[in-house]
Amino acid sequence: MTSLRTLPATQWRWLNHSEKGLDYSPLHSFAYDDTLCESVGKEDSFPIVHTWIHKPTIVLGTVDSRLPFIHRAIKEQNENGFGTIVRNSGGLAVFLDPGILNISLIVKDSKTFAINAAYTFMWNFVREMYRDAEQEIVTGEIVGSYCPGNFDLSIGGKKFAGISQRRLRSGISIQVYLAITGTGAERAEILRKLYQTAGGNHSPSTPTVDPETMASLSELYNREMTIADSEARMKRVFNENGIKLTPTRLSANENERFQKRLDLVHMRNKKILGY
Repeated sequence: MTSLRTLPATQWRWLNHSEKGLDYSPLHSFAYDDTLCESVGKEDSFPIVHTWIHKPTIVLGTVDSRLPFIHRAIKEQNENGFGTIVRNSGGLAVFLDPGILNISLIVKDSKTFAINAAYTFMWNFVREMYRDAEQEIVTGEIVGSYCPGNFDLSIGGKKFAGISQRRLRSGISIQVYLAITGTGAERAEILRKLYQTAGGNHSPSTPTVDPETMASLSELYNREMTIADSEARMKRVFNENGIKLTPTRLSANENERFQKRLDLVHMRNKKILGY
């Protein structure tokens, strides 16, 4: 893998919201990432890993929010018990729930982390986490998956993860969502129905989702995986690369910055979705 020793620090902070995140909207997690990007970018902090999960929520991309009947689709999904927000990084809609672990690796922007290099870094990080998988974890677009892209992560042609990144104030948040438990096809079916309603009469701009392209790691390993196991795997990768991972909270300055970032993401969502 691309060694974590290439980074200028041998210490990382770990902000773990894999339980706390169930109590608030994913908008908080995006605001946390922006806050931490600024801390690392300003060299006020070591690099940071941020882990989080959430209650069932549809996270739209900006492009999704422009579909002709998106508000009708949102209403339907809200009635089904799923919250809906718009995220501040690229890509199309993804689905979050307590079986999806999100990991953000937050580093200072540098030549080491050009756009494709940052994606590759996370791909290699995930490969090290799950190096005992029976088949190789490969990258490349899985056509028919939700939020498809060149850095879809798959095993045997089934996508279980996707990578995105956000660059802000000289910091980079390299983000991955990992489907750990549950059924990939069921999550994809929710988004297939959302697009079916949001696109109206088969609008050419409406993404097409094939639920059979998605899977969870529990399905791919053919045994029950857990969030705790995946976090232990993550910690092992840091340890094997000689990096000390220290649990952390926001500093006073970061807390103040977080509140401002949270206001911004709320205002952005209100502007785009009208609420």
